[in-house]
Amino acid sequence: MTDTDSARPAEGEARGPRPSRLHSLMRFIPLIAPVLLWAVPCWVLLHAGQHWPLAVALAGTAVFFLALVGMPLAMVRGHGRRQQDWAAIIGDTLLGAGWVLFTWSVLLGVLLRAALAVTGVGDSQDRARIIAWAVLGVAAVLLTWGYAEARRVPRVRRIDVQLPRLGAGLDGLRVALVTDTHYGPLDRARWSARVCETVNTLEADLVCHAGDIADGTAERRRAQAAPLGTVRATRARVYVTGNHEYYSEAQGWVDLMDELGWEPLRNRHLLLERGGDTLVVAGVDDVTAESSGLAGHRAHLAGAIDGADPDLPVLLLAHQPTFVDRAAAAGIDLQLSGHTHGGQIWPFHHLVRLDQPALAGLSHHGARTLLYTSRGTGFWGPPFRVFAPSEITLLVLRSPRTATAP
Repeated sequence: MTDTDSARPAEGEARGPRPSRLHSLMRFIPLIAPVLLWAVPCWVLLHAGQHWPLAVALAGTAVFFLALVGMPLAMVRGHGRRQQDWAAIIGDTLLGAGWVLFTWSVLLGVLLRAALAVTGVGDSQDRARIIAWAVLGVAAVLLTWGYAEARRVPRVRRIDVQLPRLGAGLDGLRVALVTDTHYGPLDRARWSARVCETVNTLEADLVCHAGDIADGTAERRRAQAAPLGTVRATRARVYVTGNHEYYSEAQGWVDLMDELGWEPLRNRHLLLERGGDTLVVAGVDDVTAESSGLAGHRAHLAGAIDGADPDLPVLLLAHQPTFVDRAAAAGIDLQLSGHTHGGQIWPFHHLVRLDQPALAGLSHHGARTLLYTSRGTGFWGPPFRVFAPSEITLLVLRSPRTATAP
């Protein structure tokens, strides 16, 4: 009997399709991206005609080389098997700083150089030095401001949302949404407590957490998540998993949120009744749940609304906006999501749009479905938010019907 595992195809026999050049190049992106991230600003700042003193050029080049080597090493040590928080902080900060420097090196290196040339300002060395100082100045301002934006308690964003099927008794229902808190290497226990205090000032009927609670296990980030137990709602507090829970023992987070008094809506729903009218509040696991291999975890919309009266309006929690296609097909009235962070650091939002149908705010999908996408309450990775402010959202649900006087 022939061992097919060790058998070689006969010469001239048809072989499987060869991978495309694009597919082959994709494998090298993790190697190419860090090089571009640091090589481009190094060139624009130090070697594009500025003619700095040799000591300045050598010292600056050494700094960029250390960043190029140190960033991936720190991120592997911080987010890999070892998960050392100090390394994650260094790697994430370098990633954010590198992205800002790269972006503005490209923009100012092209646009400002052209403007200076057209207006005849200085010679080539003067223009090169003006561009270098402009890049450094803009980057310093944006990183300082972006760090403050990431670390502050988010402002409350209030929006009225009219749902055509919402009964008059539920008109004015207040829904507070927090998402993407991403408790992580930087200890944000005090920030967490202040966020929860802000949520409590909203006097919400329903408080929702749409996932990505933390980077790390529930045991490791318990102290930062503990203030969530102080959140108050007149009707219910509900939670669904995000993709980051599935990097960090998701069931532990489900159990902790249950312990803190939140209702984990894992492909199920509850009924919220007021004034003789009812709202179905449903939730699904994140779309990455099934591939996580965790038993019983998957995004199952049919299970989430099973048994609910089809004539009742449905509010659905689903971490990723991309789930809205399924929601629209099922006739869901309103989906609440996070995940995008609004791009977090401009212009990263262009890449987010390639993956998600909405970046932030309210959007319409299908004949009935509304999607609200939050920019997130915390931040992931780099401790910066540039032109993508965080938010705590208060959605006030409105009914087109007029309440009947008692």
